[in-house]
Amino acid sequence: MKILVIHQVPYRKIGYERGIDHDRHEVTYIGHPHRMADLPEGLPARRIVLDADEDLVAGIRARTSPDDGYEKVLALSEFGIIEACHVREHLGIDGPDLAAVERVRDKVRMKEALAGSDLRHPRFVAGPAPDGTLPWAGRTVLKPRQGASSEDVSIHATAREALDAYARLTDAGEFQLEEHIDGDILHADGLVEGGRLVDLAVSRYVNKPVEYAQGAPLGSHQEPCTPAQRALAEQVVAVLGIEEGCVHLEFFETPGGELVFLEVANRVGGAAVVSTHELHTGVHLPSHEIAVRLGLERPPAGPPSGRHHGWIAFPGHHLAAGGVRTIDVPDWIRTHPCLDGLHVLAPEQETPRHITYQEWEVPVFIEASHTDAAELRRFLRECARAVSVRTAPATRVAA
Repeated sequence: MKILVIHQVPYRKIGYERGIDHDRHEVTYIGHPHRMADLPEGLPARRIVLDADEDLVAGIRARTSPDDGYEKVLALSEFGIIEACHVREHLGIDGPDLAAVERVRDKVRMKEALAGSDLRHPRFVAGPAPDGTLPWAGRTVLKPRQGASSEDVSIHATAREALDAYARLTDAGEFQLEEHIDGDILHADGLVEGGRLVDLAVSRYVNKPVEYAQGAPLGSHQEPCTPAQRALAEQVVAVLGIEEGCVHLEFFETPGGELVFLEVANRVGGAAVVSTHELHTGVHLPSHEIAVRLGLERPPAGPPSGRHHGWIAFPGHHLAAGGVRTIDVPDWIRTHPCLDGLHVLAPEQETPRHITYQEWEVPVFIEASHTDAAELRRFLRECARAVSVRTAPATRVAA
């Protein structure tokens, strides 16, 4: 099989070699320089490097042709699935159409598709009514229609304040407004094959993704999946017409126990979702997704650990640039029986200015597990309070 891989997710996160036999198939990776640089040196594959500031679709179209004989286009990043539609059209390859992809990429199209179903979701609008109002008055979320990692998301105490913020945007057409829902946020991660959910694990966040964007730590831990949670995930897959690939579903659990849909992505989750999911279930999500999308047999699953797994990341994108970073991880965390892994950024390594959950980029990243989900949650919440990451201005040496 001749495969074109639009390479956007760090190679180590996907582990393409676990899902593609590079000796058996003819594989070409294409992408921007910073991402192509992380391909393993000995990987038996063709590489096409775009210019650093080149438009992804235009660059691929300029370097590929229907005569190249590609049979599949593989795009596993949230920021590449719409682009992959245009690339497949250019190459004459069948695949999900643009409308199907927008239902799992554009948050307005996504919730519009839920109309007529009994899935509860936040009320939302693509923009204010002609009279400049919203159909609710309370706390309101302003967020990008196609964003990720809670970047550029803001929460306002009233609809009026959110509308004022919306009016100040220069690209308001790329944003949506929705009512705020009180409750915990959970995420469900799994795999869809032939329109059927064939694998699923549920985790509960420690803190909220929007708080991470503002500088607070964020984590999550697995817990037993309830019938109601699985039913929600299955209904989302069915209503949105998700046919194949990984799903990363986020939903609220209100104080009254009601489950409320937030959003879903047709890709693998970030942070430590891949590693914790494999430990808990034995399923390496990326290689199973690759098999499903390429029409290959799924690899065998490994043995489950019998434990609930979790992680917590401490961000650095909000720290003052150029300062001296100080990290304090108490000794009790380093020796705690829940701890599986502790990653602390080297002093000489700068933290990216963009939001990231990658364990090799954030100042502190903790991996943990326990047979009791409640005990694991207590540990991660204690870590969130105890670990300190801060910066101080660099000391100037007098001449």
